[in-house]
Amino acid sequence: MTDRAVEDLLRALAPQVLGVLVRRHGQFYACEDAVQEALLAAATQWPAQGLPDHPRSWLVTVATRRLTDEWRSERARRDREVAVAVREPAYAAVAPPADEEPPSGDDTLKLLFLCCHPALTVSAQVALTLRAVGGLSTAEIARAYLVPEATMSQRIRRAKQRIEAAGARFDMPSAADRDARLRAVLHVLYLVFNEGYTASSGAELHRAELTGEAIRLARELRRLLPDDGEVAGLLALMLLTDAHRAARTGPGGELVPLTEQDRTRWDRAGIAEGVALVTEALTWSAPGPYQVQAAIAAVHAEAPTAAETDWRQIVALYRLLARLAPNPMVTLNQAAAVAMVDGPRAGLALLGPLDADERTAGHHRLAAVRAHLLELAGDRDDARTAYLAAARATTSLPERHYLEVRAARLATDR
Repeated sequence: MTDRAVEDLLRALAPQVLGVLVRRHGQFYACEDAVQEALLAAATQWPAQGLPDHPRSWLVTVATRRLTDEWRSERARRDREVAVAVREPAYAAVAPPADEEPPSGDDTLKLLFLCCHPALTVSAQVALTLRAVGGLSTAEIARAYLVPEATMSQRIRRAKQRIEAAGARFDMPSAADRDARLRAVLHVLYLVFNEGYTASSGAELHRAELTGEAIRLARELRRLLPDDGEVAGLLALMLLTDAHRAARTGPGGELVPLTEQDRTRWDRAGIAEGVALVTEALTWSAPGPYQVQAAIAAVHAEAPTAAETDWRQIVALYRLLARLAPNPMVTLNQAAAVAMVDGPRAGLALLGPLDADERTAGHHRLAAVRAHLLELAGDRDDARTAYLAAARATTSLPERHYLEVRAARLATDR
């Protein structure tokens, strides 16, 4: 079995194994550490020795042994064993038989909700979700977010401690809390995908390990919650957006904007799946923000050329999105679309209030959109100034290079 095949299998099994342990023993902190050790052992042994007959049971057994070793150490051994004995019958600590049926998908869903507990910051929710549900190692997560492994390790450790301190249980939230917690889960997956699709810093525009993991988890969430329109909308949005990936960079890794991309390089299978998902969801579900964003992405994806884009439909969808989820970034994108219908001055008028919004004031995307609209309006000097301001503000090297090239072109093409 190839290393990549083992890696994919382990990521799929990670939440199942963690779910088994947490359901039986509680103690999320200790169980998660034990599962990570079992995954590491499997990643080392399976490629060389071959896949065991029952991989999930193998992982459960190894992780349970790690827990047992931990419980036998130091003074904490007695307290932990007493707690487990009170909460669980004696047979609960025994590894399941090899032919035991795998747990239901509810364990993965419970883990997602647990990792997005309201006691955690958003950054901690992201890190813990990637580790506990995604099966990524601390080193992999740190590498993806360009932070030292020690920093990411500390972030994950604090997140687990907060969950323990909050008394969080391995249960589905109550009906009253479920919608809010599901929104947090969707938001975390959305953030993971966005960071992978346009890395906020560094030399690479894409981080495929993050977009791939976000799509995989969104698929799993869709499997577990097939009747939720926003879950379908988020998966559709990811698929439709990721379909552009191959055309977003040139031979030297330079950024290629949507209007200049070679559309023959777009992933047509991904587009077809995304369009089908959002179209079907909108027939039975009240439109939500992710569905509307997916619908906008579908309009772009279905246009044979940039010139044939139905900008009026996109503007209408952005107006709906602005009502459903008012947000300065929505206004920013809406302004770019309005400029294509009503002219660049109309788009620029929408940008004015964003200068006073602390969420966008000084943000490189605001300066970049303003530069683009000023260029369309023929105001070359102000456009060049705005492009350079955007280049200074971004920490993404591909974006900075693109913005500086645009500014230089305005200075020379006279």
